[in-house]
Amino acid sequence: MFKGSITALVTPFKNGQVDWQAFDNLIEYQIENGTHAVVPCGTTGESPTLSHAEHKRIVERCIDVVNKRVPVIAGTGSNNTAEAIELTDAARRSGADAALIVAPYYNKPTQDGLYAHYHTIAGAVNIPIIIYNIPGRSVIDISPETMARLAKLPNIAGVKDATGDLSRVKKHAELCGPDFCQLSGEDAMIYDYLEQGGDGCISVTSNIAPRLCADLHNAWIDGNKEQAKAIHERLMPLHEALFVESSPQPAKYALSRLGLISNELRLPLLCASEKAREAVDCALEKVGVPLDSAASVMQAHG
Repeated sequence: MFKGSITALVTPFKNGQVDWQAFDNLIEYQIENGTHAVVPCGTTGESPTLSHAEHKRIVERCIDVVNKRVPVIAGTGSNNTAEAIELTDAARRSGADAALIVAPYYNKPTQDGLYAHYHTIAGAVNIPIIIYNIPGRSVIDISPETMARLAKLPNIAGVKDATGDLSRVKKHAELCGPDFCQLSGEDAMIYDYLEQGGDGCISVTSNIAPRLCADLHNAWIDGNKEQAKAIHERLMPLHEALFVESSPQPAKYALSRLGLISNELRLPLLCASEKAREAVDCALEKVGVPLDSAASVMQAHG
């Protein structure tokens, strides 16, 4: 259903408010550079710091600006099942193509509790759902067996897997079936994830280097593994630099270097440290991301 380079969009801020013009420009930058789909209001978009009104408006604005040129997968997860239903239904009514729903963090539900959480959301809102499994942030891990139970539900479409366990790809394929969409949540592992049978990546790096990320996936889809691997290796310094501190701190600094957004985050996240900025600057130079790469977008849409 979904494949290729899918960008987990940052949320630009200016003076504490959502910077709507910068958000529009970021979306245009993605589409003009071949990104296959976008995700507003994921954790890369600092969703925990957004009010419900902001969250819903960002999804609406994204859908309006995209205008059906690529799919929009709205982040609608919460550790409160009722809240997740509210956000997911709002995304559906706004015209989102799917919802990305993170495993309920902090509560530490059992596997049966995880199943009940997603089963309840899927039963309440008729929209394709991508399950986001990220134990490093949510503490709990959705087992392949629980994923297989969920995959039997008609609108559970796939998984964004950020476990770092490449063996999950084949396990999920075996247990969930060939139509279960498998997207990596780990930029640095994407080539190996595709090798194991994955369909694409929901990416932080593609915020900054959308053309290279899209080219990697296009080469893979075309059967040119050598080119895909070469692009992956070229991107590795950027993958690594964007996670030297809590994401999206380094990513927002990188985008500010491109002139697309202000380097502003909401607490408890801070702007990237001097050490992180140096790592990002070095990576941008190594990868060859031109700092004027977003200029045409700014001129056309700014």
